[in-house]
Amino acid sequence: MQRRDFLKNAAITAAVASSSKLQASGKTPSNPIAKRTLGKSGEKLSIIGFCGIVVMDEDPAAARNIVAESVDRGINYFDIAPSYGNAQERLGPALAPYRKNCFLACKTEGRTKDDSRKQLEESLRLLETDHVDLYQFHALTKMTDLDKVLGPGGAMETMEAAKKEGKIRYIGFSVHSVETALAALDRYNFDTVLFPVNWVLFSQANFGPQILERAQEKQMGILALKAMAKTTWPAAESKSHPEPKCWYQPAGYPDEASLGLRWTLGHPITAAIPPGDERYFRLAMDVAQNYKPLEPREEQALLAGGKGLEPIFHLGNDV
Repeated sequence: MQRRDFLKNAAITAAVASSSKLQASGKTPSNPIAKRTLGKSGEKLSIIGFCGIVVMDEDPAAARNIVAESVDRGINYFDIAPSYGNAQERLGPALAPYRKNCFLACKTEGRTKDDSRKQLEESLRLLETDHVDLYQFHALTKMTDLDKVLGPGGAMETMEAAKKEGKIRYIGFSVHSVETALAALDRYNFDTVLFPVNWVLFSQANFGPQILERAQEKQMGILALKAMAKTTWPAAESKSHPEPKCWYQPAGYPDEASLGLRWTLGHPITAAIPPGDERYFRLAMDVAQNYKPLEPREEQALLAGGKGLEPIFHLGNDV
């Protein structure tokens, strides 16, 4: 084993061991994860969100443990989607004891009224709840999708009807296209937007600042993806890389990933959702409990390390 890999594995082991001690003690930390206001809603969300992929394919007992630990450490924002395998089945029972004090966000890939309604009802059943706090169009990346959901018979009809029924409280969307995001913000008064706020994307692809600026102007809730992302996987590793719950290559663990997350949290966002890999999620909780904005020298070093990297998204990702 190379020294670099040995040190990386040692750091991971230490982080997991530290978190496990907290879980075993059953004690609430003296420095719980801070909360920020979600746009004009007035909701207070933990600055780190729980990505449902963390519990995908996990044993139910393990799912219960990581959810309980997360709540104990101050997390009240949980994000899930039907496309995350069996994550809804795992998260529903695990979150049930804490549901009334948590903000649950779900998504739909349905673009029509009927498809989105079917997904909503199934998600409510699997999540064992009578409502979700935030319902989002999942990966609203193509302009044709935006046209469809906002058009006659589109999924927005489900969203607005479900809101009147009390089955959802806020309407948002996740997006991997600057162009489509800006169009969506112009065409509908969404409550939230979930998009990548990442040091490589901002510095190497100018991807994201435009959405951040427009969403601030509209006083929306801004939720961040890909804070710990770094670049694409090499072609040779695209199907057999070492992170089965992470389709992109994450930042180096733990120092670079910590800096990347702190960089994202230094922007005017409400919360960041880390990768679905449990090790990165635990690291994110550690960072959040002791969060400090980046110092200038730290930001310079982080951005310097991103020069020349291939961004995971580019402007024009709307086709």
